[in-house]
Amino acid sequence: MDEVEVVVAHSERATLRVGDVFLKVDGDQARLDAEVEAMSLATVPTPEVLWCKPHVLALAALPGTTLGRLGGPSTGSPAAWAAAGTAIRKLHEAPLPPRTGGAGRSIDALATELDTECEALVTNGLLPADLVTRNRQVAEAALRPWIPAFTHGDLQIAHVFVDGEEVTGIIDWSEAGRGDPLHDLATFTLGHEQRLGDVLAGYGADVDLEVIRAWWSLRSLLVVRWLSGHGFDPFAPGCEVDVLRSRM
Repeated sequence: MDEVEVVVAHSERATLRVGDVFLKVDGDQARLDAEVEAMSLATVPTPEVLWCKPHVLALAALPGTTLGRLGGPSTGSPAAWAAAGTAIRKLHEAPLPPRTGGAGRSIDALATELDTECEALVTNGLLPADLVTRNRQVAEAALRPWIPAFTHGDLQIAHVFVDGEEVTGIIDWSEAGRGDPLHDLATFTLGHEQRLGDVLAGYGADVDLEVIRAWWSLRSLLVVRWLSGHGFDPFAPGCEVDVLRSRM
């Protein structure tokens, strides 16, 4: 009998694996509906949707493995990372989806959220003021106008599967929609900065490296408190707080 594996679980959602089936349980049905819609529109490989019922989405497992995880070693050849870059570019060139995703918040909304988080990080004693101030300065470069693209919105390294030098699928599309394409590139390479050149070789377009570095700081500042409050450890080696420290 197949065992039930808890892949990730917190107060908002949980993902379980039973054999070759992943079950996503989400208190927000709209988030599951958005994920199904995004996968139907994406121009890159995605998991097969087996069924979707109230608050539960069943997906078939993807072949291959991820290129690593945040806080862990990166795996795969430079060609595999380049293939991921090519897939990301293909997504960004797809027709725009109807909804705005997690990477599409307005500049003013992002700036307000960032200032709120920075103040809370210092006030609550989670991070030293000089570390927050320096990364807030770096993050400023991301707060600029961009041309919207079809973005994944949460393109963590653990969400992209490869087999050899082929991308076999991308998972977790609940934040997908119109957004800043450099947010995707920064999220994918967060904590694995040494792989950025390989990814961009496959991406095949000029990008502003200062903006990608800014998104590394911005994303890390925004998630430290949430991660700490939902059972994750942003202070683990190689994770978000180490990313912030590397900017000093």
